[in-house]
Amino acid sequence: MTPPDDDFQRARRPEQVRARRAAILETASAMLRERPVAEISLRELSHRVGLAKSNVLRYFDSREAIFLELLDRNWREWLDELDPELRDLPEPEPTPFAREIAVATAVATSLIAKPLLCELVSATLAVLERNIPVEFARVFKRRVVDNSNRFATLVAREVPGLSDAKVTHYAGAVFVLVAGLWPCANPTEAVATAMAEMGLPPAGRMFVDGLTDGLVHQLIGLSAAPGR
Repeated sequence: MTPPDDDFQRARRPEQVRARRAAILETASAMLRERPVAEISLRELSHRVGLAKSNVLRYFDSREAIFLELLDRNWREWLDELDPELRDLPEPEPTPFAREIAVATAVATSLIAKPLLCELVSATLAVLERNIPVEFARVFKRRVVDNSNRFATLVAREVPGLSDAKVTHYAGAVFVLVAGLWPCANPTEAVATAMAEMGLPPAGRMFVDGLTDGLVHQLIGLSAAPGR
């Protein structure tokens, strides 16, 4: 733990405030590598940063706001990496839906490599959006729309012919699939034991296969579906 520091707590200049916010976000990110969002309290986070809870709340409205800020940062970083990955995809074989399969598989593979992003997406609707004021909700939802629209633009670029409505639907489906499947990658010890005894695939494998298959089937279905 960083020991409390009066100067650290009394940031006044804009660059000091930015530094304090960055320190809080980095600490929250480090804690996410150890445990799920639901198991991280504001008290423990404040202790790790070296601040009282009241001082942490000078920089963020709530515990939830900290992790939603992390979600936005991780989401934008993922899109920054995904953009060139999709551009560099090899030309697919001239078989039905080969392009859709290649694009969806690349999206799934890139998400699988981002466990912090997956954890934050999974926690958003069930946990993180439950304790934020309307002012912050407006800002956060605007960021969600911006990130979703950017992802939709990448997919439209790689799968020509998909309408705006279809790529927007796909962007939403990605969020829903990650949110629904991510808990499968992190079962309790008791559930993992029971699954092994039953001969079921490891939980991590279920997440990887489920996300890949789900994203591939969604994109194929949207491409094949009639209408806008």
